[in-house]
Amino acid sequence: MSLAPIGSYLAVTGEFDLLPVLFSLAVIFWVSGFDIIYALQDEEFDKSQELYSIPAWLGKTGALRVSEVLHLLSATAVIIAGAYGHFGWLYWIGVAVFVVMLGYQHSIVKPNDLRRVNLAFMTANGIASVVFAIFVIADLFVNGQW
Repeated sequence: MSLAPIGSYLAVTGEFDLLPVLFSLAVIFWVSGFDIIYALQDEEFDKSQELYSIPAWLGKTGALRVSEVLHLLSATAVIIAGAYGHFGWLYWIGVAVFVVMLGYQHSIVKPNDLRRVNLAFMTANGIASVVFAIFVIADLFVNGQW
C-alpha cells in the first residue's frame, strides 16, 4: 500500500522525486499505527498461540504508545510533504483534518476499553483518508498543478 504513491507518481510523471517518498512514508506509518490499534483485540489470543504481535509483546498500553509514535511520524511526513511540495491552503486544511482524526483514534481507544476500536479503525481512518484525498486533489486543481 505504501508503494502506491511512488508507483503512481512514476507512472504519471516518468520521474522519481522525494515527494511521493514522503507520501509513502506517511502511508506506511499511518497503516502500521491503525493496524496496531485493531490488533489490540487479539492480544490474549496472540499470547495463547505464542504469536509475537506488538500488543502481545508490549501489552495494550505499550502497543498504543507505538501506534501514537507511528501516527506522529505519519503526520510529520504529510507536513513535510506539504512544505516540500509547496501546497496551498486546501492541502493544509486536509492535513488538519487528517491529524485531528489520528488524534481522535487515540482519544477513544484505551488499554482497558476497546469498545471503540472499530470506530477508530474503520470510521476515523475512512474519514481521514477520504477527506485528506479530497483536499489534496482540490488543492492541486485550484493551484493549476492538475
